[in-house]
Formats: sequence, structure tokens, C-alpha cells
Amino acid sequence: MTTQITEGVRVSVDVIYQPEYSNPEKLHYMFSYQVTIENLSAYTIQLLNRHWDIFDSCGDFKQVDGEGVVGEQPILAPGSSHQYISGCNLKSEIGYMEGYYEMSRQLDDSTFLVDIPRFSLIATFKLN
Repeated sequence: MTTQITEGVRVSVDVIYQPEYSNPEKLHYMFSYQVTIENLSAYTIQLLNRHWDIFDSCGDFKQVDGEGVVGEQPILAPGSSHQYISGCNLKSEIGYMEGYYEMSRQLDDSTFLVDIPRFSLIATFKLN
């Protein structure tokens, strides 16, 4: 699990290679990842937008921007958390993702960025 704290928000990511949804012969490697966002601050916050940088060892690079996460823009009171599962496919067995969330403090509607720590996407058969 990879974890990082930014502006009082802890983001933790756990990755699982999905061999049952992958097809190496067709250069299709599927990964799922579970993200836990914990509000350690004294303010109620809302996740507005996401930005991902996705790197594939075959040389591909993608940027993905969007509203919320998996169709939601969760509001987190102090001490609460939000968890979701999503996925990513690569053309090779190894890559990584990183990015950030744009958040809003409900107290004054100020926005701030929360880093999503870099996490590796590695097919399990590549791990000795």
C-alpha cells in the first residue's frame, strides 16, 4: 500500500493485478486499485475533480481528468473517510500512476490540491 498526506488529507492506494481480465497475447494488462481518502483536517471538505498521469513501460503516457471519482464527489467531515475501487489497463506488464484531487473546504469554498502518491502497476508474474 502506498500512502501520502497533503493538506491534512491522507490518500492510500492498494493495487491488484487482474489476470482474469488480462490478455497478454493482445497486450492487455488489467489492474484494479482501491483508494482510501481520509480527512485528518479540522474542516469538512469535498472532492471536486481528479487528475491522473498514467505511465506504461511500453512508452505510452496518458493524462486523465474528470469530475469526482467513480461518479461521486464525496463530502468528508473531519475524521471521516471515503473508499472506492477503480481500474486501469496497460499495454505492458509494468507501469505506474500518480496524480491529484482538487478539493474544496466547505467553510470558505477555497480549493486546494491533494497529491495521489505514485503507485506501481506490475503484473504478478513479473515479481520473481
